[in-house]
Amino acid sequence: MSAISVGQAAVLGVVEGVTEFLPVSSTGHLKITEGLMHIPVDDQSVVGFSAVIQVGAIAAVLVYFFKDIKRIVSAWFRGLTHKEERYHHDYKFAWWVIYATIPIVLVGLAAKPLIDGPLASLWVVAGSLIVGSGVMWCADQMGRHKRGEDDTSFKDAMLVGCSQILALLFPGFSRSGATMSTALILDLDRVAATRLSFFLGIPALTGAGIYELKDALGAGVGAAPLAVGTIVSFVVAYASIAWLLKFVAKHSFNAFVLYRIVIGLAVFGLLATGTING
Repeated sequence: MSAISVGQAAVLGVVEGVTEFLPVSSTGHLKITEGLMHIPVDDQSVVGFSAVIQVGAIAAVLVYFFKDIKRIVSAWFRGLTHKEERYHHDYKFAWWVIYATIPIVLVGLAAKPLIDGPLASLWVVAGSLIVGSGVMWCADQMGRHKRGEDDTSFKDAMLVGCSQILALLFPGFSRSGATMSTALILDLDRVAATRLSFFLGIPALTGAGIYELKDALGAGVGAAPLAVGTIVSFVVAYASIAWLLKFVAKHSFNAFVLYRIVIGLAVFGLLATGTING
């Protein structure tokens, strides 16, 4: 019997799609939802399932930003053979995304036993949600929001890329929250910070999903739940991306900060009363 049913997979797909790119922690919300459905959050197949359905959300990014990605990838290939193309921002940006992904890959491989074990605890998730909300609020207040996407540099990409490690080690901190907060501290405006977070997430999350696929299938999650979870996450994530870009163009991140604090405190309460297991 599959560790996750098709119905549970559909619910988790919705949660993944809604939360992957919002700065509220998709991993944290998946673990909370799994706990409420009495799915063991530290089961290897469940951890693998969560990583695999992220590919659906990444596919939504690829479709939504297809023209941008096509332009960047084309510039990269042209630059490989034509020296004059290497001065183009898109060519350099492609390399920055590649370089900025290396740290999280290395840490992910080295710390995998901790990430899949003790750090998968819902106690860690709840604490990280609250601590991460403080970081996000400070970043939004500190940032001067004066730099656009064309003003990004190699330093920006590397610092923002490295910040993804926080979410990797502390589920609940939020990859989107960590990357957007770092970008805001570097004075990028909210839209530029959000788009940079999207682009940096493509290789990291795709790689994680492919890497975990064998564990998800081999350890007890059937192909049908994986397919349903991935498809649902794609559809919901596409709508979430469109909404978020419109939202951040006119609003601060305060709503997300408050939401994270409420959810973090609620999870602490559920854990303390034994309603869910950590």
